[in-house]
Formats: sequence, structure tokens, C-alpha cells
Amino acid sequence: MAVNEMRWGILYCPKRGMFRSGLSWNRVEKCLKENGIEFDFIQSENTGSVDRLIKMLINNGYKTIVIIGGDSALNDAVNSLMQVDKATRDSVALGVIPNGLMNDFAHFWGLKEGEIETTIKSLKKRRIRKIDLGYIRYNNRKGEICRRYFLNCINIGLIATIMNLRRQTRRLFGSRTLSFIFSFILLIFQRLEYKMRLKINEDVLERSIMTICIGNATGYGQTPNAVPYNGLLDVSVVYHPEMAQLFEGIYLFLRGKFLNHRSVHPYRTRKIELADISRAQIGIDGRSMNTPTGAFTVEVEQEVINFIIPG
Repeated sequence: MAVNEMRWGILYCPKRGMFRSGLSWNRVEKCLKENGIEFDFIQSENTGSVDRLIKMLINNGYKTIVIIGGDSALNDAVNSLMQVDKATRDSVALGVIPNGLMNDFAHFWGLKEGEIETTIKSLKKRRIRKIDLGYIRYNNRKGEICRRYFLNCINIGLIATIMNLRRQTRRLFGSRTLSFIFSFILLIFQRLEYKMRLKINEDVLERSIMTICIGNATGYGQTPNAVPYNGLLDVSVVYHPEMAQLFEGIYLFLRGKFLNHRSVHPYRTRKIELADISRAQIGIDGRSMNTPTGAFTVEVEQEVINFIIPG
């Protein structure tokens, strides 16, 4: 039986790890009730349950679905939405209360962890914007053609390794700053460049590359000018700098001036063709992705998801 269309479906994704400092559901529930919002609440058991629970909310007729989680949970949610027919998808609006290890897409819209009252009041206004999704099209190990969507970015190479290390170390340390510093220390044991072959617009690159970020949004600071509503992807290709330049790049990255580094080459495009990445690690919205084999493409689909933005 369909629910009241004004009623929110809320999926709570608690933080996992040694030091869990995420939002308390009791605090969120209190704020929702104070704002007169009708809702039903479910909690994810693990990262693999988000897809199933989002489909359950969609099938039960919820028109406003709010994720209390981070980039990875949002990624699962939009991939679930993209599996339903267009008419159903167009009837659903997706919102977020940031509560993940990484919340870059929420930060793009000015939403911050811990600001529950402000976020819920903003969501209540239900100001909706159609947003773009990037997607990677690839063959998995069984040879099946697959497609995976992303809101924020795809990283290939060193930064994908850093983001994976950062997720693991933040679960351990809890602190964003400590996890990032420790991740960079661990880089001494990592491969710093990969022989790649790719095509961006009319440029064919065949050379050693340290990292590539393909951003639908800010890409954890690597595609700072990207926006998820212009039908384009921003791409930052980073060649392997000298050691002194590498530390300069880390400094600029932390200061939000990544594109100022001399080894960073920015592009804007609708499609990237990647013929060979020499087994470089791939991260999608901050989560490691190990399934692509062989050549693959990354493209953008314009205005496909209703997203509730601050109003």
C-alpha cells in the first residue's frame, strides 16, 4: 500500500569503525518531530544493504528519500534510483544529512556535519534541482557490460589509493586531519605512477601518469570548478612531479589550490576513453572499485536525479 506522499522515507547509515562519532538518531528524530515532519525510518545493517533498502522505499511509494550518510551511501542510493523507470525516478527527490567518513557532495551544497537543525529546515523547504550524474561503463570479470554512476568523482591512480587509505585510517583514528596525514605517510610504500593510455576530447595521452580525477563535482578538491548541472565533467590529469614538487602539490591540495600546481593538467569534456591504466586503483565517490577489466569509458548523463538543495 502506498504511503502518504508528504511522508519522508529516511535511511540512517551509522558510521562504522573504532571511534564512531556520527550523528545520534535520537537527535535527528527529535529535530524532525520539532519541525512537524512525518517520516518512516530504517537503518542500514552494512554497506551492502543500502541498495536493497532504497529500492524498498521506492517500491513503497516514498517521494522524499533522505540519506543520513556520506558519499558512499549517496552513491548506492543514486545507483538504485537509476535502475527504476524514468517516470518513477522523476517522482522521487533525494536529500542528504551528512554523516559519512567522507561528505564531499554534501559540502558542495554547503551542508555540514553536525548542523542538524539547519539541514532539516532546509530539506523541509524541498527546493529541488535536477542534477547530472557521471558514469563509468566497463566490462566486469565475467565479460558483462556494466554501468556505475557517481555524484562526486572517479579517481584513478595515486589519489584513489590515498582515498582508500584515508577511509581505512579514518575508521581507525576518527579525525579527518590525522587520517589524511597518516595516509600520506603510507605513500612511501605505494606506486607513484602508471603507464596510461587515454583520450580526452581530441587529445590522446600515452605516458606515465600519477593520478586522474574525473569530477562531476569538486572531486575532494581535485576538480574544484566542476558543477553537477552543466552536462560536463572536469578532469585533472597529474603527471609525476619531482619530490619537491610532490610536497608542493600536497600543500596546494590541502589549501584548495590544486589546479595551481605545474604538474596538473585540467580538461573539461563529456567523455573520457581509457584504453589502459596499468592496473591503477580506481575509486568511485571515495570507495575502492575493483571490477573494471580492460578498456572503459567515463561519461555524463545530464539532469537525471532530483536532489534537494539548501534553500
